Amino acid sequence: MRYLDGFPCLVDAKCDAQVISVDNGLKHPNVTLLLNAKVIRFVTNSKGNEVTQVEAEVEGRKEEFSSDIVIIACGAINSAALLLRSANNQHPRGLANSSDQVGRNLMLHNNSALLAISTTPNPTQFQKTLGINDFYFKEPDWEYPLGHIQLMGKSKWEMLRGDAPFFAPRTILQYLANHSVDWWLTTEDLPDSNNRVSINQQGQIVLTYTPNNLEPHQRLLQKLKSILRKERKQHRGFPFLWLLSKQMPLAAVCHQVGTCCFGPDPKTNVLDLNCQTHDITNLYVVDGSFFPSISAVNPALTIIANALRVAEHLKERLG
Repeated sequence: MRYLDGFPCLVDAKCDAQVISVDNGLKHPNVTLLLNAKVIRFVTNSKGNEVTQVEAEVEGRKEEFSSDIVIIACGAINSAALLLRSANNQHPRGLANSSDQVGRNLMLHNNSALLAISTTPNPTQFQKTLGINDFYFKEPDWEYPLGHIQLMGKSKWEMLRGDAPFFAPRTILQYLANHSVDWWLTTEDLPDSNNRVSINQQGQIVLTYTPNNLEPHQRLLQKLKSILRKERKQHRGFPFLWLLSKQMPLAAVCHQVGTCCFGPDPKTNVLDLNCQTHDITNLYVVDGSFFPSISAVNPALTIIANALRVAEHLKERLG
């Protein structure tokens, strides 16, 4: 079976973070990967301007680490939570949070999946090969960006079970999966300081998020449906019987950015332009947290490019 997309590759043929970055990094003698390790909090010096210890649980044991430079890359949600959990007397609102912006401006994308069910089986194995940006910036009837459309990995009947009625028979789900052409639509959501990551008294993550910029997303969805309905009327290629769409809920978050935005002003930004925290001289956040906005495409390549840029800065800093 050839799944890929969101599935791991058993022969390491997929260009994912493990194959491209982690496995290659471990070839170097000065790189160590700790498994089953969870960073709990950071400890600073008495002035509160430098991280002196990293407290972690490794295989259930408490361990402490130290380094001249400390880099967080936990993803926008967990990086913010880690800074908030590290509050101390010098940083009562959370580490690197003198601006009160740590965890704020969480952006996740407005995403929808659309299954176009055809009368013709779709045996495609690697379907995620087409992107449509014709509506990315604006349309004659709408002056604002709508977003990006792409094919997504081929649906399997087991993946449809969660959204189907409990009594839906397997044969129906198999028919839908075998006859579907699967689409993914992405529209940017906008930075909002009230959309944020926080932690409760037990240190657990709490997400507060109200969707915004929904009209462009609905317009984009209607654009795609209109194209597919026209295809059905003309009976070319795949005549589609049904169009089944669903906007992804908060639980489906994958593109998370914006919780530690960078900028030159320490009063309004968590990070400087090199992604060093304004408040802590040896602490960097190098993941999607630095984004001031999200655009309407997967942010991974931008995160990678920025990490390489920060790496060059660190090389210069360390001599």
